[in-house]
Amino acid sequence: MKKGSIKKNSMKKNGFKQVIAHNLFLFRLCFKAAPACMILLIAEHIRNEIVVFMEYTFGLNYVLECAEYGRPFKDAAVFLVGLLAFVMLGLLFSSYLYQKIQMKSTPKIKQAIKEMMYNKAKEIDLECYDDPKFYNDYVLSVSEIENQVDRMYGVLWSLFTGITSVALSGTFFIGNDPVSFLFVAVSFFASLWAGKVLNKLKFKIRTEKNPHERKMGYVNRVFYLNDYAKETRLNTEVSGLLLKDFDETNDITLGIDRKNAGKRFCLQFLKDYLCSNFLIDILYMIYLVYSAAVLHRISYSNVAVMRGTANRTKECLKRFSDTYPKMQEISLYVEKMQAFLAIEPTIVSNKDKCVPLPASPKEIELKNVSFAYNQREGYILKNINMKIDPCSKIAIVGYNGAGKTTLIKLIMRLYDPDEGEILLDGVNIKDYDLEEYRRRIGTVFQDFKIFAATVKENVLLDFADKGEDGEVICALEKSGLKERLDSLTEGLSINLTTEFEENGINLSGGEGQKLAVARVFYKDADLIILDEPSSALDPIAEYHLNRSMLSAAENKSVIFISHRLSTTRNADHIYMLEKGRVIEEGSHPELLGLGGKYAGMWKVQAGQYCVEE
Repeated sequence: MKKGSIKKNSMKKNGFKQVIAHNLFLFRLCFKAAPACMILLIAEHIRNEIVVFMEYTFGLNYVLECAEYGRPFKDAAVFLVGLLAFVMLGLLFSSYLYQKIQMKSTPKIKQAIKEMMYNKAKEIDLECYDDPKFYNDYVLSVSEIENQVDRMYGVLWSLFTGITSVALSGTFFIGNDPVSFLFVAVSFFASLWAGKVLNKLKFKIRTEKNPHERKMGYVNRVFYLNDYAKETRLNTEVSGLLLKDFDETNDITLGIDRKNAGKRFCLQFLKDYLCSNFLIDILYMIYLVYSAAVLHRISYSNVAVMRGTANRTKECLKRFSDTYPKMQEISLYVEKMQAFLAIEPTIVSNKDKCVPLPASPKEIELKNVSFAYNQREGYILKNINMKIDPCSKIAIVGYNGAGKTTLIKLIMRLYDPDEGEILLDGVNIKDYDLEEYRRRIGTVFQDFKIFAATVKENVLLDFADKGEDGEVICALEKSGLKERLDSLTEGLSINLTTEFEENGINLSGGEGQKLAVARVFYKDADLIILDEPSSALDPIAEYHLNRSMLSAAENKSVIFISHRLSTTRNADHIYMLEKGRVIEEGSHPELLGLGGKYAGMWKVQAGQYCVEE
């Protein structure tokens, strides 16, 4: 495993300090995004519990004592009117908080945390995505963000209502009958322990099921995404295979649930019924009746109030007993989030030695470059030596799996070589500013993506108001998509894909590739890399597109990646790769003269490239 990826060490024990630290971390994120909302929520939870205590404990006790001891009605009436005014003001505040402030703040909080995760995802090394554990943890972290924010709201509610209830009810019990508080306390700690064990079990189940649920999610996407619609209808065997995988995976997840069902039931019963209801409802009632009827230590009005207060305190502490287990659950997910955010990319700018980039295309040289995605699979590229002269047109050819795409990823510095070095103008590319270096490279990958945005935004790969229409149209014309654009009523403003816009359009495979090529024409790059950008075109259309690309990139360095040879005869120099090594190099005539593997490939494909120039 390389330096930039998530380490596969076992998760540290989720101790008390860690739980508190992780929850404070999430709270700080929420507070930073919406401080007023978080403060007012805490105030509301405290206010609400004070109202409950004033109504059903102190207030009820006061009114009953007024009746029992013959106090003036005026005393009770004044108290009740004041309490009513306090309650009404509280309801107005509560409605304003939940219906306006929280409704506006919650999306803002979730957006801020997601953007933090997305920005980190843009920063980390591409190699991290080659690690299945990293991908599982990243998907789990992002998918659980919204749930954890909602859980944080629940934790704040349980925590502050619980603390307030314990403070108020505890004071009341201690002032009237201290033993009563012991019943509530015992119930609370027993339920707390059971909840802690239960939530650990739930997290274990969730973690075990996560990879299998991702697989079922993939099958789900295949059956509803437009990308797979034709294949699944024309190849029913594929649908059957996917459904079989879905059933098998579903059986695995059900098996995980069945395996843990008994233990989960016992813990839930212990937590919700035995620890809470038995201690409070039965034992405590016996104690109160005995204290009033036999010992005459408390009055009968005290029995009614204390019984009701105990029930309410029990319910509040029942929620409170869930607070720490919920905090533990939040902690387990936040730990993954923090692990993801803590990843330090290894492919970064050398801040201590950052060399200015040359103003024009310069020589690129690869010296003894070797690279492996991981040591288990071995080297993908081995001892590559290559020179790309300024403004030259280079073709890298070879069959699938030869290492062509990996090679250009190294040139773009998406990965760093394990051995050797890559030089630009005699300087190791590691010594240039990474962002500026990549900005000088225009690339079209064979697996390019069309975004659900306007034509203009798809060319700019930025907001539409940041580019001139004329420059975008010029780029589309060079790529051969101008005629299609002229047929569209909305022109550059029309949305691509129909995923979000009913009046959007879906480009064909060839049109999509031309759009991707237009991005390169629009970008003012010194080096253009074309990784089989015309594979969806027929050989003749590919030939003409490549010719136009070479013409438009006259003053730039160009690297063509292909296993189809329609453009290679126009290249200044050709490198042929096989199993990660350069086996032949030279111009088109030179390689044909060698009579080697390139010549054999050309001979097989030559019939497709008989083009009248």
